[in-house]
Amino acid sequence: MKELHTGRLYWPGTVGSTLEQPALKQNIKTDVAVIGGGMSGTICSHVFLQSGLSVAMLERGQIAGGSTSANTGMLQFCNDIMLCDLIDQIGQSDAVSFYRACKHAVDRIESTANLLDRGVDFKRKSSLYYASSEQDLPKLKKEYETLRRHGFDVEFWDADKIATHFPFRKPGAIVTHGDAAINPYKFVSTLAKHAVDAGLMAYEQTDIVEHRMHDNGYHVLLTADGFEVEAKHVVYAIGYEPEELRGKLIKANLKRSFVIVTGAEPNLTDWHEHFFIWETARPYLYMRTDNYNRAFVGGMDEDIEQPLHGAQAQRKHSQKLYERLRSLFPMFEAPVEYEWNATFGESCDNLPFIGEDPAWPNVFYCLGYGGNGSVYSMIAADLLRDLIKGVPNGLAPIVALDRQSLSQVQ
Repeated sequence: MKELHTGRLYWPGTVGSTLEQPALKQNIKTDVAVIGGGMSGTICSHVFLQSGLSVAMLERGQIAGGSTSANTGMLQFCNDIMLCDLIDQIGQSDAVSFYRACKHAVDRIESTANLLDRGVDFKRKSSLYYASSEQDLPKLKKEYETLRRHGFDVEFWDADKIATHFPFRKPGAIVTHGDAAINPYKFVSTLAKHAVDAGLMAYEQTDIVEHRMHDNGYHVLLTADGFEVEAKHVVYAIGYEPEELRGKLIKANLKRSFVIVTGAEPNLTDWHEHFFIWETARPYLYMRTDNYNRAFVGGMDEDIEQPLHGAQAQRKHSQKLYERLRSLFPMFEAPVEYEWNATFGESCDNLPFIGEDPAWPNVFYCLGYGGNGSVYSMIAADLLRDLIKGVPNGLAPIVALDRQSLSQVQ
C-alpha cells in the first residue's frame, strides 16, 4: 500500500470508535462499485445510494485511513487559482459556474453533516485571504472585484482594518463569507456508518488487483483474495495514487505538504472570529482553529511526492510553521502537539479530474486534486450521479478528463 503521510496525526484520536467492515469474501453484483473509502469514495457512495442505486464501496485499507486522516478540514469556495485567472483560462461562464459549484458544495456538505446522528464539528467560517506583499495587492483587488461582481459574499479590508481585527498588518485582504470547518475523519467515518445502515455494501482490506469488462458491458473487479465484484459502473475515488488508474489520464503533479496542530491556547481573542487565514504567496501558508482553541498551520509545500521520514527533519519544518504562526499571533504560547506531512496533488490547470474515462464506458474518476479536495468530493458525487443516471450536468465538460483546458496549459 502506498504511503500517503508520516508523522503524528490529530484527527484519528478525536474519534472513540470507527466503523469496522469485513473484507469481501464472496462474489457480489451491484449497480456501482466505488474503489476507495476516503472522503471522495464515501461521499460518492452516500449520494449514489440516496439516488436509488445499489453501491459497493471497496477500500484496500481502512475507511478514512488514507488522505482523509491528514486533511485539515477547511471547506472554502475560493480555490488555489483565483476566479479572475480561471476566467482568463476557461472563460467567464465556466469559471463562475465552477466557483458557484464550490460554494454549493459547502452547503451540500453542511446538509449531509446535519443528517448524521453524531456531530462532526461542522461550523461556518469566514476566511481572510491576505496579500503577502505590496506587489500582490493590485491582483488581490482585481480578484475582490471579480468575486463581488459575480455575487459572492466578500469584503475588502485595507491594512488599517486588518490591524484593528488582528495583531498583524498586511497590505490588504479579501474576506470571504460562507466557508466552513469540519472534522474530516469524524465526518467520513460517521457518514460511512450512516450509509451502511442505509444499505451500502462496504468492505475494508479489499484490494482490487484486476479490472476487466464483459461482452455484456458489465465490469468485473477481481480482489487480491480471488473474489469478483460485477458492476454496471465503476468509480475510482483513489485519492493521490495515479499510478493505479486503468484509463488514460493526464497525471497530476504530486507534492508533499506539512502540518502542525498545537495544544489548546487559553485566550484567542486576538484571532478575530476564528477566521481561516491564508495568503497570496505560493506555496501559501494557511491556518485555522478548532472548537478546542487548537491552531492548525500548514504549508511549506515541496516538489517531492514521497512523505518525509525522520523525526528531526519533520521537526525542522514544524518549527518553521510554528514561527510563522507566532509572527502573526505573538501572544500564542501553546506548543506543537501533532505534526505530519502528506502527499497531495495538483493538476496542471488547477481543476479536479471528475468524469467518465474517454476510452472506457461507464468507468468514472473522482480525483479532487488541489487544495479544495473535500469540496471537490461533493461536486464529484453529484456530477457522477448525474452522469450515471444520464442527467445533463453543465459542469461535466469543465472538469472532464479530456477537457480542452488541459491541452492549453501544457
